[in-house]
Amino acid sequence: MKIAIRIFVLLIILGIFGGTLYYLYSKNEEKPVVYETSKAFVTNIVMKTVATGSVVPRREVDVKSRVSGIIDELFVEAGDKVKKGDILARVKIIPDMVSLNNAESRLSRAKIALDDAQVAHNRQKKLFEEKVIAESEYLPFKLALNNANEEVNAAENNLALIKEGATKKTGEVSNTMIRATVTGTVLIVPVKVGSSVIESNTFNEGTTIATVADLGEMIFQGKVDESEVGKIKTGMEMVLNIGAIENESFKANLEFIAPKGVEDKGAIKFEIKAAITLKDSVFIRSGYSANADIVLDKRDSVLAIPESLITFSKDSAFVEVETAPQTFEKRYIKTGLSDGINIEVLSGIDSTAKLKQPLALEKQVMPE
Repeated sequence: MKIAIRIFVLLIILGIFGGTLYYLYSKNEEKPVVYETSKAFVTNIVMKTVATGSVVPRREVDVKSRVSGIIDELFVEAGDKVKKGDILARVKIIPDMVSLNNAESRLSRAKIALDDAQVAHNRQKKLFEEKVIAESEYLPFKLALNNANEEVNAAENNLALIKEGATKKTGEVSNTMIRATVTGTVLIVPVKVGSSVIESNTFNEGTTIATVADLGEMIFQGKVDESEVGKIKTGMEMVLNIGAIENESFKANLEFIAPKGVEDKGAIKFEIKAAITLKDSVFIRSGYSANADIVLDKRDSVLAIPESLITFSKDSAFVEVETAPQTFEKRYIKTGLSDGINIEVLSGIDSTAKLKQPLALEKQVMPE
């Protein structure tokens, strides 16, 4: 009995040992490598570079105040559409005390001179009517009276302009009424009622009352790296993608490349501008960030393969073509334009050739 038990235990141990050896052998046994294949396909190849920037109106105008004072009333707010000449705001003038005092003093002197000229004129007119003096002696007094009247009117208008910004003669208040200088949409109104404003003059650009722009004509304004600027030229086609507008792209035409670059975060970049073709169904706001794909070159409906299938050796390029199941041979090809993912094949293979895929090759971009 004891001998049978020992034999049974020994058989179990031998079975476990043999099973372990078989498991280790099967685990370490290398499986045969099976390469997947793919074929060339017809697609469009587009080589492009990317520029970052924003969408802005072609014409954006800051409307300035022409007088110094305080905003008395605002007639528009951001988003309103205005026409050239529309009133945007009214400014209440706070006169300078020195100028006001001088204007009042000038008016007083003008009135005194007018009274004196009136007395002299009346006396000479009476003598002229009585034919005591000749007309030539009377006319200078008449001229002096007219000049005195004109000086009083000028002094009154000057005083009215300083106090109210309006002339007594015409009653116009164009300098206190801030008007739009262009037709468009009000983008921002940086002032509020009660805000102080400074007039625009030779020494000061003045306070901006509102910014008006035509949103019907937008441009892309961005920058291109110096390594890419030599590849682009005016007139090139661009595809614009705006971050705030999903699933929409816009065509644009490159119309300006800056002749001088500027340093931006350690790199030299050149400013570019492009006219955007707008869509009636999409409203674009000023300042949207955007990326522009600049088409450097393109090929339509050409034979292409993923660039990762190609092995480059010196000045040559070849692929491995399946001649029998899992049997491959080198086939030299001539390539054309590449977009970084797919590359044009000019000669060497056709659409029926089965091309060996590298083992590490991930999913390729294929046409649907």
